[in-house]
Amino acid sequence: MPQFRKKPVVIEAIQWNGKLTTVEHLHAEFSQVLGDDGLSIHTLEGVMRADVGDWIIKGVKGEVYPCKPDIFAATYEPVHAEDGASK
Repeated sequence: MPQFRKKPVVIEAIQWNGKLTTVEHLHAEFSQVLGDDGLSIHTLEGVMRADVGDWIIKGVKGEVYPCKPDIFAATYEPVHAEDGASK
């Protein structure tokens, strides 16, 4: 079976600390803060829940979605100015 490598893509992300002010700059349409420190996020796949400590990602087309910390760490690494990324 053919194999494929994910293209390197730079995304914006922030780890949610339980406060909406943490994620406001991502311009996501959040429906509400849920009980037990959860956040409801409207994604392209429907409404998803983010818990405190989850990463909130803004994708390459402006889509916003949550990501669990272990998946985020396995998938993403920080971009540094010397890597040629623009801010």
